[in-house]
Amino acid sequence: MYTLGNLAALAFVGVASAQSTVGFGPAFSLGPTQSWIREANTTLVLPETPSPQKDRLALWPGMGTSGGDLIQALAVSFADPDANCGAKSGQWCVWASTLQGEQLGGKEVPASAGDEITMHYKFNDDTSKYDQTVFVNGEAVSTLSTSSGQAQGWGTAVECQDDSCDATTAAHEYLDTTIILNAADSTFADTLALTEATSSGLKTNDNKVYTVSSIKIQSHTYDL
Repeated sequence: MYTLGNLAALAFVGVASAQSTVGFGPAFSLGPTQSWIREANTTLVLPETPSPQKDRLALWPGMGTSGGDLIQALAVSFADPDANCGAKSGQWCVWASTLQGEQLGGKEVPASAGDEITMHYKFNDDTSKYDQTVFVNGEAVSTLSTSSGQAQGWGTAVECQDDSCDATTAAHEYLDTTIILNAADSTFADTLALTEATSSGLKTNDNKVYTVSSIKIQSHTYDL
């Protein structure tokens, strides 16, 4: 089964070895598929940041790829959000990102609790790259394109690094998730794994386009 541990190196803002502590909480996970993921779209409704904010707590939907990359648009709570994206205390920094040996990223912008962050990933046939676009309340704010092979699975993550691993992450929700495979795969739904999460149910009419109207991620306190 494709679990969070398969989503490549599982770290943002530098490789995991550079962090003294890295931990993962609740997750919704799908894959690997017998086909590959051509397009994925979801909307994260941001919760409140941990209080106090410490380095670094991230929420992200990711796709592990055949090229060993992790495509992962990010919403990150930093100890000093102003220094990272010009955000105020209590705000998140959001941006398009791919972990490709090093962390590649688009423009970082502030976002607040209650904002709807849409993360869209689509394979571009003309370039053989995945194009990412991140929207805040419907406005495109960050983009990135990377040569990453073909996406094998899709999953959400709650990731702590360093001081944030003694914090509590608030419950949050992903809305209107759509995953489009390159070809029908009748086994894909069977790979679903839920960890401290619930969903409205994975639906498909053709085993190629899969939808989930709501994914609810539970509050989580790390014990690291």
